Amino acid sequence: MALRATIYKAEINIADGDRNYYGSHAVTVARHPSETDERLMVRLLAFARHTDGDDTLAFTRGLSDVDEADLWRLDLTGAIQQWIEIGLPDDRRLLKACGRADEVIVYAYGRNVDIWWNGIKNKVARARNLKVYALPTEATLMLAALAKRSMTLHFNMQDATVWVSTDDGEASIEIMPLN
Repeated sequence: MALRATIYKAEINIADGDRNYYGSHAVTVARHPSETDERLMVRLLAFARHTDGDDTLAFTRGLSDVDEADLWRLDLTGAIQQWIEIGLPDDRRLLKACGRADEVIVYAYGRNVDIWWNGIKNKVARARNLKVYALPTEATLMLAALAKRSMTLHFNMQDATVWVSTDDGEASIEIMPLN
C-alpha cells in the first residue's frame, strides 16, 4: 500500500521591505512521504519570497511529478514565467527548466551545497535566466523545527535576510547568491 501525502495548512504573513509587499496567505501544502520538514519549510520560504498577491504562484506536485517545479508561476496562456526548484537538482533538469521558463530559481540547502554547485556551475553557466541561492544548513534546520501540521508563519524580509517567527520559535536565514 502506497503512503499518502501529509497535508499541512499554513497562514503566512509577509512583510517584504525590499519589494514593498505586505500580505497574508492561507496555503495548503501536501508533503510527499519522502519529503522532510526542512524541505517543506524551504518551499514555504520560497513561496513567501516570490508571491506578490496575484495568486499566480502555485505549489505543484513537485516530487510526485518530475516534469514540474516545486513552485511555479504561469501566465494566462499557461506559459511558465517562474520555475522554482528546492534542493540540489541536476544540471540537465535545470537546463530543461531554463528552456521552458522565463526565470528559473533554485534554493539549494543541505551540507552538500558547495560540492553540488562546484559540480554543475560550469554546465549551467550559459543559462542566463537561472538564479541560484544557497541557504545555510543551521538556518534551514532551525526553520524545519518550526513545522507543524497547522501553523502561522511570519516572514520579515530585508536585503538578503529572512526572519521567520511562530508562536513556538524563530529562525533567521541569510540567502546567499551563488551565481
